[in-house]
Amino acid sequence: MLALLETRRVFVALLALGLFAMAARGVTDPDVWWHLRTGQLMLLQHGVFHTDPYSFTRSGQPWISHEWLSEILMFGLYRLAGFGGLIVLFAAITAGTFLLVFRRSPGRPYLAGFMTLWGAAASGHSWGVRPQMLSLLLASAFLWLLEASENRPRLLWWTAPLMLMWVNLHGGFPLGLALLALFLGEEALEAGVGAGQWPQSVPRIKNLAVMFAVCLGMVPLNPNGTRLYSYPFETLRSSAMQRFIQEWSSPNFHDPTYLPLLVMLLALTAGLALSRARLRPRDLVLLLATIPAALRSTRHIPILMLVMIPVLSRLAEAWLQQRRTTRLVKPEGTLSSQRTLAANVLVLIAFAAFATIRIRHLVTTQGEAEAKQFPQAGAAFLKRELPAGPILNHYNWGGYFIWTLYPQYRVFIDGRADVYGDPFMEAFGASYYLQDDWSKLLQGWGIRTLVLPPDAPLISALRSGPDWKQVYADSQTVVLTRSH
Repeated sequence: MLALLETRRVFVALLALGLFAMAARGVTDPDVWWHLRTGQLMLLQHGVFHTDPYSFTRSGQPWISHEWLSEILMFGLYRLAGFGGLIVLFAAITAGTFLLVFRRSPGRPYLAGFMTLWGAAASGHSWGVRPQMLSLLLASAFLWLLEASENRPRLLWWTAPLMLMWVNLHGGFPLGLALLALFLGEEALEAGVGAGQWPQSVPRIKNLAVMFAVCLGMVPLNPNGTRLYSYPFETLRSSAMQRFIQEWSSPNFHDPTYLPLLVMLLALTAGLALSRARLRPRDLVLLLATIPAALRSTRHIPILMLVMIPVLSRLAEAWLQQRRTTRLVKPEGTLSSQRTLAANVLVLIAFAAFATIRIRHLVTTQGEAEAKQFPQAGAAFLKRELPAGPILNHYNWGGYFIWTLYPQYRVFIDGRADVYGDPFMEAFGASYYLQDDWSKLLQGWGIRTLVLPPDAPLISALRSGPDWKQVYADSQTVVLTRSH
């Protein structure tokens, strides 16, 4: 029992609690609402959606519901434990993701722990109650299995059941296939270049090739079948998503949010120049693949962290060893005194209490967070007064209206950008920002009610005209209806 309270072990426990507390977020993601509604309806109807049920603009059109299993799990947990259950689950998923990264990093526990927290700070803006976090956890698990299977080959077989889960949980599953292909190519390259290494590498190469083929064959084992082979790549090619969805845009380094990432990139550059650590070719290839992806879309920054944290730890460990500073890298395993053990217990209790208090605070203030991020009062007005539809709503509010107003109202647009397509999103953006023939969209869809933020250019243009009248307004929402 006393061994568990030694400083090294307590540090790891504190790291886990710290990551859990950092990852705990209120339920404020714009898409979480239509995820919950979809999970609810699938459980009621005992089936997966293949066409759009929520909008009047795309009603009956094909919809690839690639997150169906995540949505059922999310709504099931919400029904059992409310928003608190969702907050705790996704905080644990995110913490587990980065603990696996910590496990892969040299210099444990202190150096690796510092690097892990640094990477967590750099990617925390993308965390939340969202299926994407399940994809990040599975990517982290894939990396751990691929690296650990070099010494324990049987671990590689776990990639198959994980891939089966992945293709039904989230559309990010091609990342797992890419990691398998990358490790396979790296092994073949090293074996071909290194003299006399080919015979020893053949079993490893065969195993990787077999598991890549097996995982590739797992992709159609979902309600959408072979359609999932091409779907993720169609989403990545969307130019409208790059323009209108913030997390698909490039990081703005004038924003302090991205300062940890900028410093990490600079530290990586310096480490590659100054450290004598020899990186494997796959580390460099992984960095060359993930750094441009993260610089193109902030959504990919957490994926970069899965790769960069162990590399930075390895470079820092070699640099410290060059300077004979080994205490941080390999601390001495001395026995702790009674006073130290007592202090460790107190610190551990304090961290656990902090994490508990944070979760409790998030649960008790969930209603306030919802009202701050979404048109809670405006939705209540619509539900009470029932102004004539069709309605034109803000893009980020579509999911919330699906949760609060469906089926009384069908939305104009919501966070399922793949359902609406680039031309439709471009037309919506032109109308919202009064570009080109902006009134054409309103006339074409026969819009009779608008529900938009007060500072929306479209609201400013119509509020003072004779054709529209304001029937509701607060600091967050304005509702206009046609006068005739």
